[in-house]
Amino acid sequence: MSDRYLELSHTPFGKALASLLGLPQPPRLRRAEGPWSEQPLAGRHALVGASTGAQFVQPLLADVSAAGASLRILPEHRGLPLVKEAAHKLKLTLAGNPAKDSGDAPSAIFLFDASGFAEPAQMRELYDFMQPVVGQIPSSGRVLVISRAPSEAGDPAHVACATALRGFIRALGKEIGKKGATANLLEVQTGGEDWLAGPLRFFLSEHAAFISGQVLPVGAGPREEPPALPGSLRGKVALVTGAARGIGAAIAETLAREGASVIGMDHPSAEGGLGETMSRIGGIGLALDVTARDAAQRIAAEADKKFGGLDIVVHNAGVTRDKMLRNMAPHLWDMVLDINFGSILRINDGLLKDGFKDGARIVCISSIGGIGGNAGQTNYAATKAGIIGYAESMAAVMAKRGGAINAVAPGFIETAMTAAMPVGPREVGRRLSALGQGGLPVDIAEAVAFFSSHAAGGINGRTLRVCGQNFMGA
Repeated sequence: MSDRYLELSHTPFGKALASLLGLPQPPRLRRAEGPWSEQPLAGRHALVGASTGAQFVQPLLADVSAAGASLRILPEHRGLPLVKEAAHKLKLTLAGNPAKDSGDAPSAIFLFDASGFAEPAQMRELYDFMQPVVGQIPSSGRVLVISRAPSEAGDPAHVACATALRGFIRALGKEIGKKGATANLLEVQTGGEDWLAGPLRFFLSEHAAFISGQVLPVGAGPREEPPALPGSLRGKVALVTGAARGIGAAIAETLAREGASVIGMDHPSAEGGLGETMSRIGGIGLALDVTARDAAQRIAAEADKKFGGLDIVVHNAGVTRDKMLRNMAPHLWDMVLDINFGSILRINDGLLKDGFKDGARIVCISSIGGIGGNAGQTNYAATKAGIIGYAESMAAVMAKRGGAINAVAPGFIETAMTAAMPVGPREVGRRLSALGQGGLPVDIAEAVAFFSSHAAGGINGRTLRVCGQNFMGA
């Protein structure tokens, strides 16, 4: 369903009316129009800064430059010597950031290495870098801060500074969201600096248009070298549950776009829609109820017969049966818990015994409802919170096999389910985010595709909210 208010607000009449009445004017988001590119940042300028004592400047400059961006700096910034030294070693050219009215193309990317912060007073360096340019962030601009993970920062002052960056990035995201710009934070664990290229390309590109205010830890990946993001899904075999329509169909289409062979699975009652989706992408349909006790065995048999096993499994199938707890019948509780949660554990347990290839990656669809909770959704929220804990606890198991498991938590997404909502709650749901609108199924699909790639090998056991920085939840 289209967002008619968003469309109206971009007409001359709508702009005038919104301005007169003080109504929100949600921005148009620039989303990717094709597969992952070798140089997704080509033609863009990246303003780069660093704290004194920053640890990741050289890999950041190398990765952003390789992605196609030209590099700019602010004069007199305290971390500038580190940036210049790294650029000299890499033989990269640095240019000054142009004045606001110079006529030169503005910087679209704002990248700051904050890994050197050791005490609160030193955080003034981040203020000095961002404050003069925050008003120049263009529509769909990107701010990305890099820090050492608080768990590895050292003494309490280091930990406090690293943690403070979470509050900074969430608040900044809400300041710049009205432009369609985003702000995110990558927390680097030991060895994670070697696995930054994939996350950098994703968060700074148009594939992450609906992700803002998020904190994502990046650690060491498998022993092999990180692959490039483009082409990393070619030859991979993916299973997507709930693939007949909506978010599941978008996930299947996006994985196929990146070169994966897709087995789309859905309930037998949705076989018609499943067939249409699979025919569009050249995938294989599997009409099967996720709660079937032999589901894992039947999935493994299908994948082995056609492809020799599975590289990727996306657990997207899910239902809502909303009732206040005092009015919730036992069968509604049981249904939601079994479909949304129990089936995932059973299928994974079965596929871990027989069905997964080495290095397999699992992505589970959670929800911000599992983070913030909604009245009337005790059953649904329990399952979605449980998935977050499950992904975290299974990370070590998957790492031993050279793979990973992560979760994606959607916010308000424009689907058939949200289109059926009453107009009042639907409009509130759309506007209750820093970006002032609902997301699209492809926004979830882009995050799932990223987690499905070994270029995201440094990310394991994590949950990423794809919600336009919805104001509900942490």
